[in-house]
Amino acid sequence: MPESDGKQRQRGAHRVNGQGDGPLTTDQGVVIGQPDGSVRAGERGPTLLEDFHFREKLTHFGHERIPERVVHARGSGAYGYFEPYESCAAYTRAAFLRDPAVRTPVFVRFSTAQGPRGSADTVRDSRGFAVKFYTSEGNFDLVGSSFPVFFVQDGIKFPDFVHAFKGEPDSGMPTGASAHDTLWDFVSLQPETLHAVMWLMSDRALPRSYRMMPGYGVHTFRLVDAYGNSTFCKFHWKPLLGVHSLVWDEAQECQGRDPDFHRRDLWEAIASGEYPEWELGVQLVPEEEEFAFDFDLLDPTKVIPEEQVPVQPVGRMVLDRNPDNFFAETEQVAFHAANVVPGIGFTDDPLLQARLFSYMDTQLNRLGGPNFAQLPVNKPLAPVRTTQRDGRHQYALHSQASYTPHSLGGGCTAEPEKQEEQEEQEKPEKPESSNGVFLHHPERLGGTKTRRRSGSFADHCSQAALFWHSVGDWERRHIVEAFRFELGRVGSVAVRERMVARLGDVDGGLARAVAEGVGVPVPVPEERGRGRERGPSGAPEVTSPALSLEAARGSGSIRTRRVAVLVTDGVDARQADAVRDALKERGAVVEALGPRAGEVHGHDDGTACAVDRALPTVASVLYDAVVLPGGSGDPLAPGAGDADGHAAARFVRDAYRHGKPVAALGSGIGALAALAPEELRTAGDGGGGGTVVDHGVVTDTAVGTVTEEFVSAFADAIAAHRHWGRPRMPR
Repeated sequence: MPESDGKQRQRGAHRVNGQGDGPLTTDQGVVIGQPDGSVRAGERGPTLLEDFHFREKLTHFGHERIPERVVHARGSGAYGYFEPYESCAAYTRAAFLRDPAVRTPVFVRFSTAQGPRGSADTVRDSRGFAVKFYTSEGNFDLVGSSFPVFFVQDGIKFPDFVHAFKGEPDSGMPTGASAHDTLWDFVSLQPETLHAVMWLMSDRALPRSYRMMPGYGVHTFRLVDAYGNSTFCKFHWKPLLGVHSLVWDEAQECQGRDPDFHRRDLWEAIASGEYPEWELGVQLVPEEEEFAFDFDLLDPTKVIPEEQVPVQPVGRMVLDRNPDNFFAETEQVAFHAANVVPGIGFTDDPLLQARLFSYMDTQLNRLGGPNFAQLPVNKPLAPVRTTQRDGRHQYALHSQASYTPHSLGGGCTAEPEKQEEQEEQEKPEKPESSNGVFLHHPERLGGTKTRRRSGSFADHCSQAALFWHSVGDWERRHIVEAFRFELGRVGSVAVRERMVARLGDVDGGLARAVAEGVGVPVPVPEERGRGRERGPSGAPEVTSPALSLEAARGSGSIRTRRVAVLVTDGVDARQADAVRDALKERGAVVEALGPRAGEVHGHDDGTACAVDRALPTVASVLYDAVVLPGGSGDPLAPGAGDADGHAAARFVRDAYRHGKPVAALGSGIGALAALAPEELRTAGDGGGGGTVVDHGVVTDTAVGTVTEEFVSAFADAIAAHRHWGRPRMPR
């Protein structure tokens, strides 16, 4: 190093390479014997506040970024309302779930987990699905995810997972992506991540839009009724439009074409009056059946298969208003897993226990002080009476006493004697008063202080295998391709080998397919495969069809689906307009794409056909389907501004190979046939015309109009979203 480079010398004194030799310690130099578990009361008991290493680690993690969120920094939000279908008083005293006549206001924030605020929307990632209910009894925050499972079992490992997930420590790359060494090093060394990794490598990690993305509470919560009876509960959000995903190739192109793809989709849908809707469902398990499963209900890396415990719909949520100010609302909204209302409580899930501490600490750091609940987006509708005072960003002008109990200025608002009496009453003979007092569910605790996890948390493979064997063939193909892409970008051969060996615990065929793609030895079948439960026929004994995207397509509506109609000079203008009108009547968003902005001229009498967007400014990845109308012009011919002369042809090819519906009318069939594989070249000309459907390719020989048969068939193809198993189309 040159002597003149004083800054380098200054930096050198602070450079640390790794942690050095020796055991892991706290910031105070205290050696930690078991860094992978928090201290709890018994192996399945709650986490203890005295665990200074746990608190130090999460406090440090919560203060790592200023001012954006450490995770879920890239977000989009909207206001709306929730209403129950009927009273849920049979299992909860929560007021907002008991009266179907009451609409509870909500604010929802969707987000990617890994990337910073400036990253793209369509990266491969788990996504946040956080709902703030402004209930009459206070705010309830259901801070969930687009996956029903998480990557680690104990919150003390969450900082490690995120550090591994973020960009490499030396280069800061990649941004908003999981295909790099540190993530896969961590995953390969932590088998508890296997189940969530299977979800991450599936198309579930690439939602088509937030409006078509499910949400999950992840943890097992408690619902408590007016008699004090407790029921275990898993929360599910199911989108009315069905669950639909992008595929990896188009997700990558979307990052360049429109990095705000999901944010724009949500905003424009609400602005146009197409309000997205989700159904809230619950899986309920009576307390006495806590140990009735072959997994632990407190394990956040596990699902309860819907075939074992069906999801019961209890209400619906509609988002009907965009924020007025992105920073003041979407950025400053502060969620906290500990924000619950009477009738909803916690379990001893060790990841949930960590979140009950960490969220508050993170908000204190990110929003600059303890008064963030006074910000408009966070302020509850229920009256607030506390003895908290002063601090940064205090807006209230308090004049009354700031301690309790007190007798000045009108007396004390709290009633400690009455509350104490209620807390001593474990299970009243009659319903408790609905005065909104929150009572912690009385639960007998006991056990030796320990960092050990319960043995019931030790099975990391069975549910990963369950997921793999439950999804469709095309979903498995995409999972293999995802693993090959991700691990193919990992430089360390040792990490690749170790990860493929982990996949052997899930399924030998999966491990073999991935190994062949990333250049590592195939695991020996006899040594792997603990996650495979197979019968004599070789088929898996247990599957859960509800885990497949095939089972989550929704109601068949095409509302808000984006359809492109390719037009050029010589187009059958009447037919193009008829297609547009017919699909719009069914709720689709239809745009005519031409070689230039403005309009093109029809083939018969020169009738103009309006062009919504010029082809060079868009791409197939921004649409759900494409139509080639008839006429004397070639809709796939090069146009002005078409840099390589193939924009229209590439548009159709991409739609076809991504499994999207493709339609052709009249002479448009010939243009499609010129691109299509041999198996589809005769589509639509079969003996006298009519509508022909083949793997989502819909053709009709009609001229000058469209038939109801064609419109219905094409709408059904759009509603199905994707059509796999097609012959391959040449590029």
